[in-house]
Parts: sequence; structure tokens; C-alpha cells
Amino acid sequence: MIAVLFGFTGCGSYNRLVTLEQNVNKKWADVQSVYQRRANLIPNLVNTVAGAANFEQSTLTEVTNARASVGRVTLDASKAPTDAAQLAEFQQAQGQLSNALSRLLMVTENYPQLRATEGFQNLQAQLEGTENRIAVEQNNFNAAVQEYNTALGRFPTNMLNKMFGFKPRPFFSAQPGAETAPAVNFPSFGSGAGAAPPGGPGAGVPPIVTPGGAPAGAGRPVAPPPGGGPSGGVPPLTTPAATPALEATP
Repeated sequence: MIAVLFGFTGCGSYNRLVTLEQNVNKKWADVQSVYQRRANLIPNLVNTVAGAANFEQSTLTEVTNARASVGRVTLDASKAPTDAAQLAEFQQAQGQLSNALSRLLMVTENYPQLRATEGFQNLQAQLEGTENRIAVEQNNFNAAVQEYNTALGRFPTNMLNKMFGFKPRPFFSAQPGAETAPAVNFPSFGSGAGAAPPGGPGAGVPPIVTPGGAPAGAGRPVAPPPGGGPSGGVPPLTTPAATPALEATP
């Protein structure tokens, strides 16, 4: 009786592992599909950008080489990899292509006429949408792998792993430096920006000249303003005459 119950349990566990493994492979195929879509968009993007006058050829070459390196990392699109090193190599190549595309789009900021064309705008929108789909499909794949790997480690399913050849699957990992915000470097206008001018504070400020023509604080008396008076022709202020004090009456 116990053997029969264990047999039914084993059959149920085996069937569940098959289902979970198929789900992992499906999610892997979805990841490969969006990566392939991005690879197909790159030639059109390069051809569109290359038509701009004086566009940086080194940036285009970087994108082309990164796309070629992705093609050299071949993995079975119908079956999720079991080797973590192979998945890491695949992800590294795809990450290099993502960085090259990001730099290409940043360089296009210097070409407003190119960015204003309908063809470039359409390609940019498709690339941005594809990058978002890549992130979504990677998360879906990791969720499927987590469920599958968890089932492999549970009893009595773990007893079937070696018997039927079920192997755990590696995860997509975060790109190195993804947790760090990119540094923004503003151009410095001159090496002495923010420093006091030579000669101490205020050395670069022209001296204040009094109406008599001499700089204030020059060590000589300041000439009185025209008119001979201290206020230069402006009549002095006069105060009303003092009112005589009232004498107290006896």
C-alpha cells in the first residue's frame, strides 16, 4: 500500500517537474525572441544614422561589433541553459550591445535634424519598447526558474532529479554597476572657476572713484565736489530755530 502511494506521489511529482521545466523553456524562448527583435532593428538604425553628415563613425562601428559578438554566443533557443557560465557569457554580450546602443542614442542628441526625421523616431520608439520587453521577459524567466528550482529541492521531488535528469536552471543576474547611479560630469569653464582672482579678494574689481576723480582710500584728501560746499551745490538742511524755553510763572 505504501509502495502504491509512493508511486502515485512520484508520478505526480514527475508530471509537475515536466510542466515546470516546459514553462522555463517557454520563458527562455520569449527572452530569445525579444533579443532577436532588437538585433533585427539594429541594421535599420545604423543605416538611418549613417546618413547624417559627419556622424561619429566610431560609435556606429561599436554598435556593429557588439551585434556581431552577440551572434557568436549561440544558445539553444528552445531549451533554457543549465550552465550558469554560458548564460553569463550570453548576458555579457547582450549587455555590451545595450551599452553601445545607449551611447549611440546619446550621440544623436548632437544631430537635431536626424532626430527630427520620422524614420529615426520610429526606430527609437521600437528600440525603447524592445528594451522594456527584454527587462520584462527576463523577470518572467527568473520567476519561472525560481519556481522550478524550488520544486527540485523539495521532498520527494528531489529524489527524482538524478533519476530522470532534471537539472536546476541559472538566473539572469543584474548587470554590474546597475545599483549605482551614473555620474554626471558638468564641463568646467576654466581651471580657476570659483577661485578668488590673483592678488586676493576684490583684486579684479575696479576701484570706486569719487566725484573728485581720486580712488577712495588712495591716501590723499578727497577734493570737495563742485560748489564749494560739502554737498556739491545742494543746499544744506536747516533745522527750525529752537523755541525759547517757557519761564515758569510764580
